Amino acid sequence: MKAILLLSGLGVIALFAELFKFRKALFPIVVLGLLGTIATAISYWWYDDGAYNAYFAGMIDFQGSSVIASVIILTTALLWFIMSADYLRKETSETDHTALILFALVGALILTCYTNLTMLFLGIEILSIPLYVLAGSRKTDLGSNEAAFKYFLLGAFASAFLLFGISLVFGAVGSFDNIAVGQYIAAHADNLPGFFYGGVILIMVGMLFKISAAPFHFWAPDVYQGAPTVFTAFMSTVVKTAAIVAIMRLFLSVVFGEIGEFWIPILGVCVGVTFIIGNLTAAIQTSVKRMMAFSSISHAGFLLLAVVASTSFSPKSILFYTVAYSIASLMAFTVLLNIIRVADGDNIENFNGLGKKNPLLAVVMCIALLSLAGIPPTAGFFAKYYVLTAALGTGHYWLAIIGILSSLVGVYYYFRIIIAMYFKDASDDHQYIVDAKHQALLFVTAVATIVLGLLPDLILNIGTTSAAVVETLPK
Repeated sequence: MKAILLLSGLGVIALFAELFKFRKALFPIVVLGLLGTIATAISYWWYDDGAYNAYFAGMIDFQGSSVIASVIILTTALLWFIMSADYLRKETSETDHTALILFALVGALILTCYTNLTMLFLGIEILSIPLYVLAGSRKTDLGSNEAAFKYFLLGAFASAFLLFGISLVFGAVGSFDNIAVGQYIAAHADNLPGFFYGGVILIMVGMLFKISAAPFHFWAPDVYQGAPTVFTAFMSTVVKTAAIVAIMRLFLSVVFGEIGEFWIPILGVCVGVTFIIGNLTAAIQTSVKRMMAFSSISHAGFLLLAVVASTSFSPKSILFYTVAYSIASLMAFTVLLNIIRVADGDNIENFNGLGKKNPLLAVVMCIALLSLAGIPPTAGFFAKYYVLTAALGTGHYWLAIIGILSSLVGVYYYFRIIIAMYFKDASDDHQYIVDAKHQALLFVTAVATIVLGLLPDLILNIGTTSAAVVETLPK
């Protein structure tokens, strides 16, 4: 709870930076504020479970895996601010856009600890509304304007589906509280009205949109490509992490865990379609940014596959996957940001000969792509391994097979960039100079990817209590 308050206060401070003329000090203030927020979130790890951590009359409960997920989100945001510092300072209204990002983080943190369906909706909206603005922040760019319009319009529809679904569940159960909903379902499993199941489906639709899973993914490629690259990186990492944690709290918990036989087949079909559409469509792209958008759709499929597996290990596998994916994505988008800044384009041809032009960018991009493809010894390998193991252990063989085969397609389009960097001659004479912040960021993230690929237990052992993300896992 204190972490949410600190972020809110930090966002207000950012709004006043221009008025009180401390704009130049805003970046260090934000970094220190995020470090303080991370420390505050970690401090909850040692609190006893129970009412001590419940706030707003029990509408949020900050403990267990909420702490882990919040730290992942805040650490990713801290790395993102380092990546985007120069862009925010030179090319945008720094104070306004920094404040919007911080307020979006407030919504992301709410999604990690809500215990009430109304807080789920508020968290989604607090996270989404700033992103509608940020997607269209490059006002003279038609692509950015289109991204903002499409994201806002489709996002409004998704929010309407989510709210209508929550209303139907409330109409059937008579409560918004997670535990109360779960208890009612357990007591009336054979006598639930039909519109209750309609509500569950509508909630699922709203949440699948937020994580850009098929068939609710159509917004992602255009929005990711049209939005400024730094904000695309934020959506691809922080937003996806927050969305999957919110889904996890709904479907791997006492809320809808008791009716898994209803929603698991539906979600399983979405996972299979997500794998196929995400990877096959990514394979035909020539724009790296658009390819990363379709790639993120396929990664959403892996995250949801762990939900479909519905085992006690699922929360830990999901959290490990979010760490591996977020680190690799930040690396890839940092390299892409440096390429676009000089080459003014994100075509695969812009990566031709990068291994000779700038070995640092090429090596880091190679590590990022190998991790995204799930190649050892990177963190991405164990991320996919744990999810696929959970799926196979629960009998979802076809989904696991589709996931493996689609990952092979992923290897193809990721290696297209690696081949361009190391085996093709440069098609231009652009020279890429990486500033000190980006060099430090790329070094840290590259090392983290290799270390987690060699020692995955560093995350898994921290997450031994990660089942606390749910009140009770389904049997």
